[in-house]
Amino acid sequence: MHIDTKDLLNSIMESFDRISYVKSSDIPNIDLYMDQVTTFMDKNFRKVTRYPEDDKVMTKTMINNYAKNNLLPPPLKKKYSKEHILVLIFIYYYKGILSISDIQALLGPVTERFFGKEEGFDIQSVYDEVFQVGYGQIEELKKQVEKEYQYAMETFEDAPEDSREFLKLFSFICFLSFDVYMKKQLIEKLIDVIQSDGEGK
Repeated sequence: MHIDTKDLLNSIMESFDRISYVKSSDIPNIDLYMDQVTTFMDKNFRKVTRYPEDDKVMTKTMINNYAKNNLLPPPLKKKYSKEHILVLIFIYYYKGILSISDIQALLGPVTERFFGKEEGFDIQSVYDEVFQVGYGQIEELKKQVEKEYQYAMETFEDAPEDSREFLKLFSFICFLSFDVYMKKQLIEKLIDVIQSDGEGK
């Protein structure tokens, strides 16, 4: 089994360089019907799904369930505002790592305080701040991934030669997984703090 791990790392780094986020200015300032919402989400996120031909970015059923579970404020006359789209984007990023109840605990205080505000600090202000700062961390993330790759390439030097490359790749996946696991633990602890503090009040 031959795995060119260096080419794999280069491919990962190139994919980081292609990462972008939906800017609030890219979202229409008009209210949208459900079909338009799912089309917008699909257009902006399908290219970063694992299986672009098959994966569903966000379906009507998902969006209806988010509203029923108070993750998303209900639409007005079956139309979704720009603020709804911003909240849906938050949900899209969270749903791969957090439970519905954790997302609700995290987003509930945010939408309660900032959704539908006529003026001043609003959902768009929160979104813009978080995503601009987060996007700015990509270079640091690349450095961290490269460091974990180097650690992995130093493992299993005494393993059987025909399994060495596979085990080094396995090691790399383990290091990345441990990082995700630890950060997920931290996120859940912080959400518990928000809940114990009276929903972030």
